[in-house]
Amino acid sequence: MKSFFKSLLILVLLTTSFSCNKDWLEREPEHLLTDEQLWTNPQLILSTVADFYSRLPRHTDFEGPYGCGSAAGYCGWKDYASYDEAMWSGVSNFDYEFRNSLIDYPFNRWALWNYDLIRDINLAIDNIQAASSPKMTERIKAQFVAELRYLRAFNYFELVKRMGGVPLITKQMIYNFEGDPSYLQQPRNTEEEVYLFIESELNEIMGDIGNANSKTRANRYTVLALKSRAMLYAGSLAKYNNQMAAPISLPGNIIGIPASRAAYFFASSLAASEEIIKSGAYQLFENNPDRGQNFYETLTTKTNNREVIQAIDYAVSQGRRHLFTLENIPRGLRKDVENVSGSSALSPSLNLVESFEYLDGSNGALKGVGTGSNTAAGQTNWVFYDKPSDIFANKDPRLSGTILYPGSSFAGQPLQMQAGVYVWNATTNKYDRQEGGLNTQYTDGGVLTGADGPLHNENYVSSTGFYMRKYLDSAPGAATSAVRSDIWWVQFRLGEIYLNAGEAAFETGKTAEALTYINRIRQRAGFGENSLTTLTIQRIRNERKVELAFEDHRVWDLRRWRIAHELWDGTTGNPDANIYALFPYRIIRPGHPNHGKYVFDKFRSSRNTRPRHFRDGNYYSEIAQSVINNNPKIIRNPFH
Repeated sequence: MKSFFKSLLILVLLTTSFSCNKDWLEREPEHLLTDEQLWTNPQLILSTVADFYSRLPRHTDFEGPYGCGSAAGYCGWKDYASYDEAMWSGVSNFDYEFRNSLIDYPFNRWALWNYDLIRDINLAIDNIQAASSPKMTERIKAQFVAELRYLRAFNYFELVKRMGGVPLITKQMIYNFEGDPSYLQQPRNTEEEVYLFIESELNEIMGDIGNANSKTRANRYTVLALKSRAMLYAGSLAKYNNQMAAPISLPGNIIGIPASRAAYFFASSLAASEEIIKSGAYQLFENNPDRGQNFYETLTTKTNNREVIQAIDYAVSQGRRHLFTLENIPRGLRKDVENVSGSSALSPSLNLVESFEYLDGSNGALKGVGTGSNTAAGQTNWVFYDKPSDIFANKDPRLSGTILYPGSSFAGQPLQMQAGVYVWNATTNKYDRQEGGLNTQYTDGGVLTGADGPLHNENYVSSTGFYMRKYLDSAPGAATSAVRSDIWWVQFRLGEIYLNAGEAAFETGKTAEALTYINRIRQRAGFGENSLTTLTIQRIRNERKVELAFEDHRVWDLRRWRIAHELWDGTTGNPDANIYALFPYRIIRPGHPNHGKYVFDKFRSSRNTRPRHFRDGNYYSEIAQSVINNNPKIIRNPFH
């Protein structure tokens, strides 16, 4: 409630002198807003709505506390290092490094029970509807109420995707101070009821929402985008939860949506997606003929970008900036060397890199890599490349728009990525590995280890052989603490809507339509027209993985598909559960054709000390004991 009242109260400014009269404290406050003043003034209401936007639940975005040692709390972008898209390579104190050594995901990791925001939105809706003022026309009231209902629906989606069925509270709950609060204690609605409520709310407000063309406030198409996403989640849960050997459920379907309802929810998602696509209001970003650069610009360009539907915006001119670029600029490119709070904090995984297919449609596993064992056998499969970038030739261009790899440049500056050298040993008939510190030379005057590493266990340098590119800001000063970045955080974009449409169409047996939508995304990426002639759910899932990498979809997708416990099973023998690295080396063998060429070793990153372990109890987050103490009607989630 504190943040709500910040929007309602104007603090009294104390001057250098004031009356000592005893009546001072008995005077009516002159600078406090009454309910009538607040709820009859559109500008003041707007500031309250802005506060509600800022309070919506988030997961991996540009914010988050500086020291984020809680494995359960909100940490923002740092938690990209908690899954399989990346690992942590920044400062190694426990507040951060624990992401590389998580034994299990805690059961309360994604927990949410923010009914304070629900209460405040309900209060605002009731007061706006009751307001009487010439400024508050019926149209203005309807627009504000619709926007508030959107925010409430958004919040309920964040609740249900984490917690399952939750109490649906749509009116103020006022205590009568008679000593018995039991009439305020509401049980959990079913999981399906919450999703149906979200759908109903979104359907009802579309005609009133307003904010046409806004990318920071909800409009009709934002409403449809939320519906597209939420209904797809509901359909997936109805289908895939019931395909588990032991479906996760609670009595009365508080957890668990009947399998028979999957088709309904998939159809609802598809209809919302198709309305956005067919409206022509948004277009896939295709402003740059360089497909990799185009994909990078899809999320970083603000002007003439018709793909973005809604974003959390930042502006250097308004002092609203973030530190993502400073914290993730490649080591050799960092600017704030004296005052640096970090760099290279996220190291994208080889797992993700190899998910990007080749343009001929073949599997994305990189060709000709060694095992990193420094033995003759470990070098058997090597391919000797003329340039480090050659190993990535003919890959899906979205790779270069998402990740910086050996041979890449950023903001016009080439990266120097080399882990060491391999020197021919004629006695043992193998190459001997040598590695150095950052920016070191070998005895031949060439590079030993590059200014950008990679290194195995040093802070602020890649430990996987890759750096972030998506969301990295190339503007001057963006990587400094004085300027920082104003790249926006994209919440909904048309690329996701095409993928939602493709998946929902596939799940409802509309294979031709599904192929059209998935192929359109691939064509924008750089694949040929109609590059796929057949489709599987595995193909669709991989398209989401590469198109939406680092956009806060991965963990939620694996949860709704009910495969997180299979991929992240906690075993060292499962490559999906561990983070892999790829290190480049220069060959030293004077007089031989391979002299000066490059080879690559693949291995489990040494800084990733434990495999990811997702348990069945992680599919729904733990409800805090304090919530249950306050409301005995709340039933615990399974396995907790």
